[in-house]
Amino acid sequence: MSANKVIGRRAAIAAAASAIVAIPMVSSAVAQDAAASYPKGPVRMIVGFGPGGGNDIIGRIVAAKLQERLGQPVVFENRAGAGGIVAAELVARAPPDGQTILVAPVGTMVFNPVLFKKLPYDPEKSFSIITMVADYPLYLSVSTKTPVNNVKELIAYAKANPTKANYASTSGIFQVTNELFKLKTATHFEMIPFKSSNEMIQGVLTGQAMIGFIDPTALMPQVKAGNIRLLATTGAKRTPDLPDIPTVAEAGYPGVVVSGYTTLVVPAATPKAIVKKLEKEVNEIIKAPDVVARFKTLSVYPVGGTGESHAAQVTKDLAMWREVIKQAKIPLQ
Repeated sequence: MSANKVIGRRAAIAAAASAIVAIPMVSSAVAQDAAASYPKGPVRMIVGFGPGGGNDIIGRIVAAKLQERLGQPVVFENRAGAGGIVAAELVARAPPDGQTILVAPVGTMVFNPVLFKKLPYDPEKSFSIITMVADYPLYLSVSTKTPVNNVKELIAYAKANPTKANYASTSGIFQVTNELFKLKTATHFEMIPFKSSNEMIQGVLTGQAMIGFIDPTALMPQVKAGNIRLLATTGAKRTPDLPDIPTVAEAGYPGVVVSGYTTLVVPAATPKAIVKKLEKEVNEIIKAPDVVARFKTLSVYPVGGTGESHAAQVTKDLAMWREVIKQAKIPLQ
């Protein structure tokens, strides 16, 4: 090969290499521009349940702080319906520009997908996770007017009063928890549907439902007021804020271990730079001392971290709960 041809070949290779290197640099610049100009106007934050529930309260705390940090209004919307499915579909179909955020609890991301044969969204394909905001166990709750003080008394009372034996539920997590409880205790409770945790609590207080496995956010004020009695927690161990409340396993019925969590998600095709900007902002919000203190009063625990790590957690949880539901023979819907 002649010297000229060698030089020409090397020049071509160098030019090609330069072009290859230049592509991500241009993409990175575009992505940074997208993040720098975000948000372009008001941001919508949507929750799939009625006002006053746990995810509503958590979402509103974050929304207020996010509005301060982004310098644009964050408009909070309740789109209750079908156990969170209505809101999830709305956000899955929204423009992928970061202007629409879903407050997505574990019911939306894990339990609805494993309970329903068909959904208008896919938790792994329809969304990009910003981060996990908080996690929390559920608490087996009864009205203080109900003459039971522990789980064994509840089971005896339910068997003696079968027409009163029912449970409150808003979405898949509550249904699965109660179905597991029925299986492990050989009892039968009928499901009574509600639109939010707050409505579930009112249902227990008024006697519409005998029991509820309820997230603590909306529950704690009624517990402190002496209107709701906690019989057990679904956590793997007792929670530090409520050390006197036993786990369901400690009450004599192992196998009912369920943790709730709340993530924030955006449509799947949202530019990664925008997702990462929101991830950074939300992580800083939930570490703020006043937010940590507020969460503590609600008995929920800030988590944070990367969206990718929580996407992996959702995938793991989907596989686990599909197997649990199969083994427990809980019917799909």
